[in-house]
Amino acid sequence: MSGTLVLVRHGQSEWNLQNLFTGWRDPALTEQGHGEAKKAGGLLAAKGLKFDIAYTSELTRAQVTCQHILDGVGQSDLNTVKNLALNERDYGDLSGLNKDDARTKWGEEQVHVWRRSYDVPPPGGESLRDTGARVWPYYMHVIQPHVLRGETVLVAAHGNSLRALIMALEGLSGEDVIKVELNTGVPIIYKLNADSTIASKEVVEG
Repeated sequence: MSGTLVLVRHGQSEWNLQNLFTGWRDPALTEQGHGEAKKAGGLLAAKGLKFDIAYTSELTRAQVTCQHILDGVGQSDLNTVKNLALNERDYGDLSGLNKDDARTKWGEEQVHVWRRSYDVPPPGGESLRDTGARVWPYYMHVIQPHVLRGETVLVAAHGNSLRALIMALEGLSGEDVIKVELNTGVPIIYKLNADSTIASKEVVEG
């Protein structure tokens, strides 16, 4: 029996548009972001997907994305679990700063290390490994059991929390996972075998 896990990064937020470090800050989706999330719902509906349960973070941009998708598949009232384990990586002192301004303050190389290394956190924030340390147990103990029972599960979250989840799913190294790019509002559908290995993976771009 194979279950289905659908991962979606939230639609474009106002701070994505403004090129700001966001982390645990809580900006709303842009008009484009709402459109991306609604499109994701339409794409998943076209595939005939129905969910048994949905998970999202405690941040508005992910929750609204999740709701648009559920509306799109005709499941507006589906049980949806919100948990900070799925929150975006905490960018600490960088949160709210323009990325170009941060490069001016700390230097291009240092900011690149904070953004793209696996285990070097920005000041006061989390590395990708730190983010994984909260995502992995939550996935293993809370989300994965539903999938392994053959259910269809939606996770609407963030670039870095989903990177960490994909790292566990696909067995990626710290070096490989930092190269994973996730576009806003684009669903990734995994079919998992009963032993948690991946039967198939599909990136759904309309």
